[in-house]
Amino acid sequence: MTGIADGGRRLGAKGNRTRQRILNAAENVFAELGYHDASIVKITEAAGVAQGTFYIYFAGKRELFEELVADLNHRVRRAMTEAAEPGDSRLAAERAGFAAYFAFVAEHPGLYRIMRQAEFVAPQQLRQHYDRIVSGYTERLRAAMDAGEIPPGEPELMAWALMGLGEMVGMRWVLWHDNKPVPEDVLTGTSSVVARILGVQE
Repeated sequence: MTGIADGGRRLGAKGNRTRQRILNAAENVFAELGYHDASIVKITEAAGVAQGTFYIYFAGKRELFEELVADLNHRVRRAMTEAAEPGDSRLAAERAGFAAYFAFVAEHPGLYRIMRQAEFVAPQQLRQHYDRIVSGYTERLRAAMDAGEIPPGEPELMAWALMGLGEMVGMRWVLWHDNKPVPEDVLTGTSSVVARILGVQE
């Protein structure tokens, strides 16, 4: 994702790397300490950049947090979409997408804590996080209905149901399981539930 510096200037490759390093450090610091106890000093120390460098890219802590929510959203959607693309059916695509989501959660366990903080710190960004996931999801489900891959239904409702399933399974079997891979029987069971939501045979 190409970054924009504070002030609207488009960044080059080096600037994008520095900006992403700050975001990665912020992900860890916000997840560990929480928004209110995190500080720009702690984030810049973790990122290995000077405080002055921080302000080239972000206006302040709140703006950084909002950008972090957007960055995590972009990365998790990309991971799921890229994994699902080779699927030869909607169900196969869903299975691959869910597996990619669980892998992302294992790699980024702070995702859950950051999104829960966003409910209070940046509620508009939290809503955008879910809306962006559901928007693309709904389009793909509607296309699958139009192509006869899955029975007609309410694609937006199905998208919310599938997203909720993934989020709760990820929390229970990845986040609360020391960020280990989802057990194979749980992944198989999740696929069965997905098939029921889609209205198709496994």
